[in-house]
Amino acid sequence: MSAEREGGRPVPGTGLGFTVLGPLRAWRGTTELDLGPVRQQAFLVSLLLRPDVTTSRQRLLDEVWGDEPPGTGVKVVPGYVYRLRKSLGGTEQDPVISADRGGYRFHGAGVGLDWARLDDLAAAADRARRAGDPETAVRNCCDALALFDGEPLAGLPGPFAAARRREWAERRLALARQRADCLLELGRHAEAVGELSALAVAHPGDEALAVLLMRALHGSGRRADALAVFTVLRERMVADLGVEPGTAAQRVQRAVLLGDDAALAPRRRAVAARPAIRDELPADVGPLAGREQELALLTGAADPGAVSVAAVDGVAGSGKTALAVTADRALRAPGPAGCLFVDLHGHREDREALPPERVLRRLLRAVGVDDSAIPDDVDELAASWRAATNRLRLLVVLDDATSAAQVRPLLPAGPGSRVLVTSRRRLAGLDAAHRVSLGPLDDAAARGLLVGGVGEPRDERERAAVAELVRLCGRLPLALRIAGARLQNRPMWTAGDLVARLSDDGARLGELTAGDRSVEAAFRLSYRRIPVPERAAFRALSRAPAPELDCIAVAAMLDRTPAQALRMLEALVDANLVQQPVAGRYRLHDLVAVFARRLAADETAETTAAAGRLLDLYLSAARCAGEVIPPERAPAPFRGVREAADWLDSAGDLSDVVAYAVATGHVDHACWIAEAVVDQLLPRGRAHECHDAVRIALDHLPEATDQRMVAALRSSLGAVEIARCRYPQALTLFEDAAATARRRGERGEEARAKTGIGMATAMSGARAEGLAALDEAIRLATELGDDRTVERAGSVIGYLRHLDGEHEAALRWFADLHALGEKLGSTGMMGRALCHTGSVRLVVGEVDAAAEALRAAADLAERSADPALLTTSLTRLGSAEQARGDLTAALAAQRRALELFPARGHASMEVELRDRLGRTCLLAGLRDEAREHFEAAVALAELAGRPDELAAAREALRSC
Repeated sequence: MSAEREGGRPVPGTGLGFTVLGPLRAWRGTTELDLGPVRQQAFLVSLLLRPDVTTSRQRLLDEVWGDEPPGTGVKVVPGYVYRLRKSLGGTEQDPVISADRGGYRFHGAGVGLDWARLDDLAAAADRARRAGDPETAVRNCCDALALFDGEPLAGLPGPFAAARRREWAERRLALARQRADCLLELGRHAEAVGELSALAVAHPGDEALAVLLMRALHGSGRRADALAVFTVLRERMVADLGVEPGTAAQRVQRAVLLGDDAALAPRRRAVAARPAIRDELPADVGPLAGREQELALLTGAADPGAVSVAAVDGVAGSGKTALAVTADRALRAPGPAGCLFVDLHGHREDREALPPERVLRRLLRAVGVDDSAIPDDVDELAASWRAATNRLRLLVVLDDATSAAQVRPLLPAGPGSRVLVTSRRRLAGLDAAHRVSLGPLDDAAARGLLVGGVGEPRDERERAAVAELVRLCGRLPLALRIAGARLQNRPMWTAGDLVARLSDDGARLGELTAGDRSVEAAFRLSYRRIPVPERAAFRALSRAPAPELDCIAVAAMLDRTPAQALRMLEALVDANLVQQPVAGRYRLHDLVAVFARRLAADETAETTAAAGRLLDLYLSAARCAGEVIPPERAPAPFRGVREAADWLDSAGDLSDVVAYAVATGHVDHACWIAEAVVDQLLPRGRAHECHDAVRIALDHLPEATDQRMVAALRSSLGAVEIARCRYPQALTLFEDAAATARRRGERGEEARAKTGIGMATAMSGARAEGLAALDEAIRLATELGDDRTVERAGSVIGYLRHLDGEHEAALRWFADLHALGEKLGSTGMMGRALCHTGSVRLVVGEVDAAAEALRAAADLAERSADPALLTTSLTRLGSAEQARGDLTAALAAQRRALELFPARGHASMEVELRDRLGRTCLLAGLRDEAREHFEAAVALAELAGRPDELAAAREALRSC
């Protein structure tokens, strides 16, 4: 850490340091930083206290504003991020806060945090106390309490800050109790009295504090004061709650009355072992790493009058047995009648899964039932087991179960008994109070497990190699232990040497073998337990173009219905061979994917056919979303434009799909998909992704059989460059496309390229030349009956006429285009024409007609799933409503536009959204909200390098 704590203040360092156990403060080196207003500080805290974890915009909003979010919703978030980045410093190469696809994350490497030091000291105090060293425990508690500097996160608003305040207040009180208890154990009663007296006043209903204070006062020779504490406690509890103090307080009062010093003496931590039927827990199951939350859940309080069952499942090698045994060891302390462990052999190559009757005979012998009294029938065995355990409190681990049916007869009957069941499958048929599903460890825990046996790396190069080794092991405990064992057994190896051996997918699983432990063997056993159809789905996932797929994609690969594919995928999730990060999405763990790819490599014909079917699905969806396919002919399983567009939005990076098509030998598909996704990606602000998709296809054009793509893909890339405002580059691409199309006699591609030439030329400032090219494109497209090109060229001509002040001519163009859209049944064409019409009417002051056109355009944009058209229509509708005097309707439309604006949408469009909304807020008297929007507009224009928009945004900000 770059900043440690002395008392409540940071020691000078070179990096960032924060204190949260008091007012939020931050330092870079020795310089204290200005963190801005309290709402901004609360926003920082939500990121800071979850270092290296991505937090969504909506969650940040909920945690900072609670039930009263700002009117603009999540769109306020970028402004806060921008200001915090400026406050905290950092560089592009080493950012403090970075944007992920799902939200934002705070980079915690090298950052000093006082609450991390608090956790370390509290853990050290616990260890010292358990080891019988109360003196050290007192010192650690004192150091931990000294970190508090008043109320944690003092004055910060929001549910998240409030929850952490409560958590740390409880932690502070628990540390004070622990310190006092240790002082009493050391016989330092008078020292404990002062602090306990103050705490008892602050927490008058806390029985545990009252008990400690009574013991401290009695030990100090103040018997009457000790009894007075009980009297005050009893009066308060009876008056406030209508109950008497608990047994602990009553026992101490009775001991004080009788002068029973022995009863008041501190109890030593060492507990003599009680006689048990058996203690069968394994002696050593290896270190438990990174499972603190799961362990707390399994060892939490349970109903003492019932049998508590907990199920632990997870992928092979995830540490299920280690967790279950560690939990039972923690639960063993109160002294159950016995601790039983049974390996059910659910996934063993050399053994069959144990039948319940065999296990029951063993369990009955373990609790002392004579062999001669053990029946043979499974139902009678289960009844005998329940009868034998009716008065026993047992801890039972049933390890590696294969099904709920195997487990149910094995449950004991004694009240207070606890059963932990582990399995690679999710045992949905088992009634369990708690369920824990184990996946990979987090980065810190995985690294700790790996270096625990081999020691910390000494230089930066080895630290980087360790991080890569953790990644290659998929953060899976079994793989990490094997990797650590290999390094221990080869002391001449460095972590980098093992990384080199694991980097090859084909060799990685073979390298992750040590003695009788093998990652591949563990996976293969799980694979063999699933039916043949599910095996095909498992192999298919390994050859997918994206890390995650849904049942529609898998159905295409397997030539099944989506319902059939869904059943297979859910079965694989239950078998813990497939992960389900969110509902409806499926992926393979990194190491499991390596295993699945090895299996798929032996099925080349299956892989090729599956890839072709999947690419057909992507192509159909893209053409449907772009209305190349008429809406009434939408391909199954899509029922229209919106469903196809939504599916593509959830399909991941579409440039990866194009690369996948090339890699699987489907180059024509790569070209067709790259062309088709342009209309999908550009309105969503995904220009870089679109550029990558088209570029990949262009690089492989010589391998394609459809030579129309030579011109078509150049026009597609030209459209991308226009979206990126790179007009000279776009013009060159369109001119190359037009020349190629003329040479090959492809008049449709020539018309499309000329549309691009006209647009790029006009945008570069040569408006007359641009209009001439567009007129030629319209003439050629009309001759060919190419309505899509007519609409594109006509939209640009209408826009240019509008810029030249020829508003009536522009409106005629847009009316013709609307009629064309009606004829074709294209909601997208009609929506765009109406949005253009409304925008022109708004400028010329026809606000009622503008509002009507823009409202209709927004409705059509929703139906055609066009986010750019929808947000443009809504924000301009807001301006029309504002001009009509309806500020409520104006704010509603513009706030919704900002809420729906794509996360990676064009910066200039977001600047317009925020500028219009900011001006409406000013008129409505919402100056703070207006300032937020203008500040965000300034930040966006500055980051995008748009000087005109930046100047306008700064001028608007000054008006606040």
